[in-house]
Amino acid sequence: MLVYLARRVLTMLLTLLVISALVFVIIQLPPGDYLTSYIAQLEAQGEIVARERIEFLRQQYGLDRPMIEQYAVWVFGLVQGDLGYSFEYSRPVSEVVGDRLLLSLVLNFSTVLFIYIVAFPIGVYSATHQYSWGDHGLTFLGFLGLATPNFLLALIMMYLANVWFGTSIGTLMAEEFIDQPWSVDKAMSVLAHLWIPVIVIGTSGTAGMIRRLRANLLDELQKQYVVTGRAKGLPPGRLLVRYPLRMALNPFVADIGNLLPQVVSGSVIVSAVMSLQTTGPMLLSALQSQDMYLAGSFLMFLAVLTVVGMFLSDVLLAVLDPRIRMHGKAG
Repeated sequence: MLVYLARRVLTMLLTLLVISALVFVIIQLPPGDYLTSYIAQLEAQGEIVARERIEFLRQQYGLDRPMIEQYAVWVFGLVQGDLGYSFEYSRPVSEVVGDRLLLSLVLNFSTVLFIYIVAFPIGVYSATHQYSWGDHGLTFLGFLGLATPNFLLALIMMYLANVWFGTSIGTLMAEEFIDQPWSVDKAMSVLAHLWIPVIVIGTSGTAGMIRRLRANLLDELQKQYVVTGRAKGLPPGRLLVRYPLRMALNPFVADIGNLLPQVVSGSVIVSAVMSLQTTGPMLLSALQSQDMYLAGSFLMFLAVLTVVGMFLSDVLLAVLDPRIRMHGKAG
């Protein structure tokens, strides 16, 4: 097991290194840079920018260096905890992001937890009560959740809350706590506002997870060893938990790695629609202004979440099914 974990950690680190190179190259692909966009904005406002000032700013921001040198400086800074310098805000990235990284972590992991807590009992019920009224009703809700975009559901909930209750359900905390130090009242405000975006973002993931668990468990329930267990008189609950449910959990657990990027990508648009204080709106702004270090730090944060999710799913699968960590050797 230790050898398996060591191999997975090494793979995770190499994956992050490759992702960092891809992220930096992709951010550099559009023509120009932040300084080019900034100068074009000034000229559109009628200001004349001197050539000397352009060269000074380019040297100050390090944009005159070769791309490989800029990448090396950025990567070594990330390893040391330095996220770089935000051109747009003229401040270090670590100061710009503030609470946004923490709030994004809380939102994303709460959404994943919500998806599993809701999807597991519903998926098991639908599989063990196939073609019942409950199964048909939950299947209909599942298809409805899959067909409804997250941002559309967010707009509907915001509209209904405003019409029915006269309240706004946007943001992740009350206005008086925005940009304020953390306190018990601020944490309670976040918890009070968190459940709405969690439901909005987690709806499609929950629906898809229910369908996968139902299909996997139905496949296991029809296999010969389950029929044999029933013929021997095993109690239905014990038979379900001990054998088919355990086998059906393999794809259910493996979906952790796929679920995190889906949740994160869905939360970007929802965060913009609902004015959530997460990394989503700031990431969109950084990409539009070509603030490469700010955008790159956000993208690496999302990459770390995804890779860690894959690592967790691999570890849980190895614990759940010992065959996975056999490295292809005969038992």
